Amino acid sequence: MPTITYIEHDGTAHTVEVAEGFSVMEGAINNTVPGIDADCGGACACATCHVYVDPAWQHLTGTQSEAEASMISFANAVEPNSRLSCQIKVTAELDGLVVRMPAGQH
Repeated sequence: MPTITYIEHDGTAHTVEVAEGFSVMEGAINNTVPGIDADCGGACACATCHVYVDPAWQHLTGTQSEAEASMISFANAVEPNSRLSCQIKVTAELDGLVVRMPAGQH
């Protein structure tokens, strides 16, 4: 199973296994990783699963859809590597992925 490392805004890291086909958000929720609330349950409708994708991994996580780009515009502290973790599907190629949570999410 691929491993994903979630880094809280204070630097606390959580490395967990996430089954392929699940989203990065589901991996956080299923492993009680703090900082990803997912209020909408992964429907790309709330931006409470906002993460910063480590630049080394951006090319493997795909690009934002129009719906994701629209929703993420409501998030705080948006950066060029901002994504909604509910929109990133875990694949074998994402084994080792690192994402960080913004300071406002904890």
